[in-house]
Amino acid sequence: MSLQVEKLEHNMAKLTIEVSAEDVEKALQASYLKQRGKISLPGFRKGKVPRQMIEKMYGPEVFYDEAANHMISEAYGKAYDECELEIVSQPQVEITQLEKGKPFIFTAEIAVKPEVTLGEYKGLKVDKVSTRVTQKEVDEEIDRERERNARTVEVTDRAVQDKDQVILDFEGFVDGVPFEGGKGENYPLTIGSGAFIPGFEEQLIGAEIDKEVEVNVTFPKEYQAEELAGKDAVFKCTVHEIKAKELPELDDEFVSDVSEKSETVDAYKAEVKAKIKERKEREGKQKKEDQAVEQAVANAQIDLPEPMLDLQTKQMADDFARRIMQQGMSMEQYFQFTGLSEEKMMAELRPQAEKRIRTRLVLEAVAAAENIEVSEERLDEELQKMADSYQMEVDKLKEFMGDNEKKQMKDDIAVQEAVTLITDAAVEG
Repeated sequence: MSLQVEKLEHNMAKLTIEVSAEDVEKALQASYLKQRGKISLPGFRKGKVPRQMIEKMYGPEVFYDEAANHMISEAYGKAYDECELEIVSQPQVEITQLEKGKPFIFTAEIAVKPEVTLGEYKGLKVDKVSTRVTQKEVDEEIDRERERNARTVEVTDRAVQDKDQVILDFEGFVDGVPFEGGKGENYPLTIGSGAFIPGFEEQLIGAEIDKEVEVNVTFPKEYQAEELAGKDAVFKCTVHEIKAKELPELDDEFVSDVSEKSETVDAYKAEVKAKIKERKEREGKQKKEDQAVEQAVANAQIDLPEPMLDLQTKQMADDFARRIMQQGMSMEQYFQFTGLSEEKMMAELRPQAEKRIRTRLVLEAVAAAENIEVSEERLDEELQKMADSYQMEVDKLKEFMGDNEKKQMKDDIAVQEAVTLITDAAVEG
């Protein structure tokens, strides 16, 4: 295999990779051996047709696709290791020569990690955050705790109210005709959750158990199902169950149930106030970090290659899809209920992906500029914390980690130390 590297504009590069004619022949033979069991010709038993006969009948190109895929995978992997570039995208492959008896030549266009030109990242101005706690905030926090400890009781003597949990059947119609995906049975819904399209849940308020009601809505103009976008629809709904939350009284008994420190209501209020103050201090620190880092990123110059951004966006979309599926919902259902489409979701994720990439690159550049290096002792500290969180021996954890994982951890620690450096150098005003 031979490799040529051509640097392109905007942190792109083209790898031209050549595989010898001898290796091409090996790949074609391997493709023949893999596919011969599926090929039959008159006069030959299935799987016993000579390669020369198959190529004479169908042309030598019959084995090209599989051979090319195998050679691209193997040769690109070797080129990736040899080219000494920090590749940050999937390759865009183009075959330039594939012919029996000749070398196989293809190109792979890739994005490379861009250089960062740092601007100001010390002495940046950030907002001063107040940590004062009001009585209203204490009362609201206590009410939320009561909400978390509420009992769910079945309601049979009234109609649906806001925040009720209901079980319902529904079927949607457009111009009197039911549409695909618009029907559900024994569906759980919390009124006011915003899980359905705008206007749906509010119209269920006042519905009585086992009495059909009609809900009239208009699908968003940019709804993912084009045949429904912007159209008026009628949902026939029947609520079968209503459940509501019953909040506990704020008394000493409630306090003893929810607090390990306090025994009286007054003591609990003081405890809640202290927790809110601690949270505000933590949030204030995070806000200071965010503001300082955002300014450092804005002050830097980076020529970000588009394929790098494409890859990050796709990874974020894949992560989101996995979380949705873990909740028992398919992406098709998610799009149906939210009115989003895959294209719109990707467009919404793209600015987040760009921010994530730029932030990481700038923080890595700051760590390099400040000669931030992570010692083995510092790495061991983090590994010990990780082992403790997983309730396992640190030596066992190290067995599962290779050199790449340890390097990634060191890089992450260095980045966090760069965040601390930028934040500590910021000025509150």
